[in-house]
Amino acid sequence: MRLLRHLFAPEASGVFPAASLQRIADAVAAGEQRHRGEVCFAVEPALPAWRVVRGMTARERALDVFAQLRVWDTQANNGVLVYLLLADHRIEIVADRGFDGLVGDAQWRDACRLMEERLAAGEPEAAAMAGVGAVTGLLVHHFPRMTGDVDENELRDLPRLL
Repeated sequence: MRLLRHLFAPEASGVFPAASLQRIADAVAAGEQRHRGEVCFAVEPALPAWRVVRGMTARERALDVFAQLRVWDTQANNGVLVYLLLADHRIEIVADRGFDGLVGDAQWRDACRLMEERLAAGEPEAAAMAGVGAVTGLLVHHFPRMTGDVDENELRDLPRLL
């Protein structure tokens, strides 16, 4: 059944048209004016069949994407990937080592739940905005922007369609 979902998954651009992607990017950029972290939102419609057959999980793929998009490569080690795998209806958040001991799994899971609720309601853009908003709240709390901070946008704000 999982293989069929991946073979017939909708295109990410159909779920997130260009205008929607821009609104999500604007939310990421607005959030990054309030904190020193970097947020990357990535959407993947499905995994290749061979990865599904081998049992790759959404979490494993999110870790791969985190590395491939170099979310880990920020000066303060405070990059966060919000990853959505459409075929599995799974959301994964991967945070860099700068969050170790600051944000617990339950807090990341709460952010995922907000997204899941909106996805279940058939509102993918609202789901993305909820996830970006929740992550922004955590970043503002732990990595607030200070007076005199220079805004170095280390990761592009526009969501990645994989």
